[in-house]
Amino acid sequence: MQIDVRTDLFDEIARMKKGLNAVLLAHYYQEPDIQDVADFVGDSLGLSQEAAKTQADVIVFAGVHFMAETAKILNPAKQVLLPDLEAGCSLAESCPADKFAAFIAQHPGHVVISYINCSAATKALSDIIVTSSNAEKIVSQIPREQPIIFAPDRNLGAYLMKKLNRPLVLWPGECEVHVIFSEKKIVQLKVRHPEALIIAHPECEERVLQHANHIGSTTSLLKFVEKSQAREFIVVTEPGIIHQMKKSCPDKTFLPAPTTKECACSECASMRKNTLEKIYLCMKNRGPEITLDEGLRLRALKPIQRMLEMS
Repeated sequence: MQIDVRTDLFDEIARMKKGLNAVLLAHYYQEPDIQDVADFVGDSLGLSQEAAKTQADVIVFAGVHFMAETAKILNPAKQVLLPDLEAGCSLAESCPADKFAAFIAQHPGHVVISYINCSAATKALSDIIVTSSNAEKIVSQIPREQPIIFAPDRNLGAYLMKKLNRPLVLWPGECEVHVIFSEKKIVQLKVRHPEALIIAHPECEERVLQHANHIGSTTSLLKFVEKSQAREFIVVTEPGIIHQMKKSCPDKTFLPAPTTKECACSECASMRKNTLEKIYLCMKNRGPEITLDEGLRLRALKPIQRMLEMS
């Protein structure tokens, strides 16, 4: 469907949100215009909490597929729209449910803790879901003698193992964006900007994390720069978060961390599939819509509820 070039997408999206009683949720990795038109911008935990408590009839999720699925798991009676069904996640796709089930069977007696960046089918195989915001808090609540499987992100799992000094059985998944940051180029950038603090997401590899002054979820990184007395930061995560950092701290400088490639590869291609035009069209057409088998939804709901309780 063609959109009239005279259409003011900001005004039309605002009008349709009111008419549909819709809420627009956006992840920090979305493009700036989408963040600015959203009702709530956050990380996976914040978005899950917002989805759980919303009174809206329609949830428009500017994020990736597993995020919209999570909103549907929490809101079976509400319509959940995803502007582009092709907005997937390399990390979620690295842990197919059938192979994960076989992996779990090889490790009987283990509590299964899965990062929220996974499919509904993988969530349904899990005992507890975590996000990068609450993973440390939740894992630390599990008795130390209880063995744990952690999936799907091996780097977040390795970070937790080091931080909590406890073994975890790790599924070997990774985020294609966070593993291509270049340690060498980050160090070179630090040399050019010696006063800059390095802040990094725990999905990055250990060789990169070892240089960080602060490691945390996107929300944690944002709060850190807001409170820090430093004036310059090297940001080692998807650069969409820099928009919120600049809005909160316009007098500070934020440098996107370089990657091993000569391109803007630190941008998540799946996240950037969403556009204002697609948001407008999905609200106008009431689709694409996220639907889930009820049995699967209920199985996936239990570990998410445990996360929200333990958070």
